[in-house]
Amino acid sequence: MNINGEFIAFFIFSVLAIGGAVFMINLTRVMHMALALAFTFFSIAGLYVLLDAPFLAVIQILIYTGAVSILMIFGIMLTKHKDEDKVAPFTVHKLLSLLGVGGFLAIVIWIIYRNPFFSTGEPQAAAFKVTDLGKAMFKTYMIPFEVTSILLLVALIGAIVLAKREEKK
Repeated sequence: MNINGEFIAFFIFSVLAIGGAVFMINLTRVMHMALALAFTFFSIAGLYVLLDAPFLAVIQILIYTGAVSILMIFGIMLTKHKDEDKVAPFTVHKLLSLLGVGGFLAIVIWIIYRNPFFSTGEPQAAAFKVTDLGKAMFKTYMIPFEVTSILLLVALIGAIVLAKREEKK
């Protein structure tokens, strides 16, 4: 195994991404969960940089780490939450779930190592460029793109209205 700087950076970013996802699942406060999710998104952007995809890394930071995380934090701040920090006891159900997830992980890893997904031939470079993506997005798919943005705006306004309605009760 060749250990170099790229391998170390990949290891650090992957551990940070997995750690952020685990914290997101296990934390009890919703604000902490949103911050852990933003941390995971930022780590994935680092992985994109290592894959020599700087455009995807910037988009990951702008859209997911920035916009989606901030939108989630606004949604959390606009809704009312009960501060109940009850720690659930460790039950047999949790143990069986942990064993099931561990078994599923073992099967997935076994399948991945038994069946190679990539051919051993010479990889071919794709001729697709970012300019082609921009042309497709703003010429071919302009209407679906705008409809999606309107749908997201309506969802945000609906969340604010629901939060204000709950506050009056």
